[in-house]
Amino acid sequence: MGQPESRENREMVQSELPPGQRLQRGWPVTHYGPVPKFKPDRWEFRVFGATADGDKHCWDHQEFSALPFSSVVADLHCVTKFSMLGAEWGGVPARTILDLAPPAPDATHVMVWAEYGFSSNLRIEDFASEHTLFATHKDGELLTAEHGFPLRLVVPHRYAWKGPKWVRGIEYMTADRRGFWEERGYHNIGDPWSEQRYSYQEEPGDGPEL
Repeated sequence: MGQPESRENREMVQSELPPGQRLQRGWPVTHYGPVPKFKPDRWEFRVFGATADGDKHCWDHQEFSALPFSSVVADLHCVTKFSMLGAEWGGVPARTILDLAPPAPDATHVMVWAEYGFSSNLRIEDFASEHTLFATHKDGELLTAEHGFPLRLVVPHRYAWKGPKWVRGIEYMTADRRGFWEERGYHNIGDPWSEQRYSYQEEPGDGPEL
């Protein structure tokens, strides 16, 4: 049997957690709706909206899989109050997509689109973070379907709902608008360190103008 975790270690881990979060030793499966069936011959990743050249950019699964692979060690904080620390995520950095299909100069936000029309909005500076990644792997293993295979967005400095599973593309926007969960009462920004869980906590400027 393993030794009980020391009080010092527990306090050290707790100090790494955002307020209101608890350490999760496994990785629970949480999502809304069914798990989509992956069809590689029909899958494509699209970048559209306010692009710099005004065109839509697309990659099929083989082309997207050939993009430069990178990894980042980062935490995952779920709004349901569990946190998973120190996971190694592998995939395509968001900055790579920004370089290959840049936004127009007046683009301020990104809408991340996933299967079944699911969406999540991000400020473009959050999307452009060096830690934001279109993940295909976790800890050296391919993601499972339940955890987002073939592609999920990881945005470590935001609650996990801001990084959808089963991503199919991004839309550059010149004005903010709320995504799926944001329209249903979740905070428009979702900073776990400020415990921005729900829309009633929003301050002026946090969300789209009415």
